[in-house]
Amino acid sequence: MVLSPVKSEWDKVSFASTLFLCPILDNILSKVPSTWYAEIRLGLQEALVNAAKHGNNLDPRKQVIVRFCFEEGAYWWIISDEGGGFHPPDGNYQECSTHLPPVESESGRGMFLLHQIFDRVVWNRQGTEICLCKQLYSQIDREPLLL
Repeated sequence: MVLSPVKSEWDKVSFASTLFLCPILDNILSKVPSTWYAEIRLGLQEALVNAAKHGNNLDPRKQVIVRFCFEEGAYWWIISDEGGGFHPPDGNYQECSTHLPPVESESGRGMFLLHQIFDRVVWNRQGTEICLCKQLYSQIDREPLLL
């Protein structure tokens, strides 16, 4: 089960697996405040590259689908690919650990980065969809987190 807001209208963009992501990133970041823009762009770029390259093996016949919205003080992105699925190193399909992998290892750095940038990082059981959330306000006091 992927956690996501219920009430909002979702925007959606899909594209053939490619690493030419600038126009897609511009589209899905159009409503993000400038204070967070660079950080969230880095995280979304990592997630999109993973979907296109590792999920779909850059097969142009396979699509990457991004649904996104702003709901109740949080930005949400759900990224899906048509690949064979992702298996987190610790075997946990709901959330991966946030430990930093060894310096010589390239594997796992993207997951670490996603957990540093987003407040929620959740995969579906099949490992073909990731839900990312960045909260604008803390849940407790509704104060801005980063402004």
